[in-house]
Amino acid sequence: MDVTHPVEDAPYLADIAQGPEGGRAYWLRTQDGTRIRLGVWPDGPKGTILMFPGRTEYIEKYGRVAKDMAARGFGMIAMDWRGQGLADRPAHNRDMGHVTSFDEYHQDVAAMRAALEQINPPKPWFMIGHSMGGAIGLRAIYDGLPLSAVAFSAPMWGIQLSPLAQFGLKFLRYLSGPLRMDAKFAPTRGPSKIMEFGGNPLTHDREQFDYMWDQVRAYPDLALGGPSTRWLICALDETASLMEMPAPDLPALTYLGTNERIVRADRIKTRMSTWKEGLLELVEGGKHEMLMEGPAMREPMLDGIAAWLSKHS
Repeated sequence: MDVTHPVEDAPYLADIAQGPEGGRAYWLRTQDGTRIRLGVWPDGPKGTILMFPGRTEYIEKYGRVAKDMAARGFGMIAMDWRGQGLADRPAHNRDMGHVTSFDEYHQDVAAMRAALEQINPPKPWFMIGHSMGGAIGLRAIYDGLPLSAVAFSAPMWGIQLSPLAQFGLKFLRYLSGPLRMDAKFAPTRGPSKIMEFGGNPLTHDREQFDYMWDQVRAYPDLALGGPSTRWLICALDETASLMEMPAPDLPALTYLGTNERIVRADRIKTRMSTWKEGLLELVEGGKHEMLMEGPAMREPMLDGIAAWLSKHS
């Protein structure tokens, strides 16, 4: 990629990413002064995919996906959203996922768009939005991010909560501020810890599971614990707002596992049923991290995304 006016170089952890050769990273500054990180992998003849990661995630987690999509003809660019990866963290607790408004993530997207003007990656541009990245990405579409087509993986257009948690949040909305709970971990959430493979809600594949957690073991600064109470309230408000809007006029392919236990499947099905140029693919037995599954589940998904993006380029 021709970087005519380079942004500031940032660390790229190639040893854990296992991505295509030539990957690199840059620091970006948002409107409010937050430092975030942009990861760039080499050009592809079919265009560039903007990878919008989920909560707790970071650039290097998608190194393998970038390599797989490079083999299918696409370049890829990924983000460290504020508060995760190597981006700036909350001053009061760097292990907590915390924003005061989802508008802060929209500033991150704006900084990315400005950087794209400098980096000038090949067009057409596409997007893959996973989990929280699916919410940020959908908002970015409404805000005019110039894309030819998109794909979503278990997008966070709603969050699964128990009836008790839903009841408790009605009170937290009004009491979290006065009780100074906004910047504390949401109920039942806490500091980061290594997840056990047995019964995990992410993937069936042990090798991919170890790939993710070995990255955090190698670089503990990448780890992130639970969200704050304020993040959770903001996320629920943002996803509800997105569901009230009409589906965008843009081709969209969405993958949803039938064993999804983190985001709301009903919201995804509702949204995709009203998306004129949308297609929902249900993955039998799929968990939340279908891009981090074994080959039998992962390869058809990657092939499907590549074919969809190519069709709508």
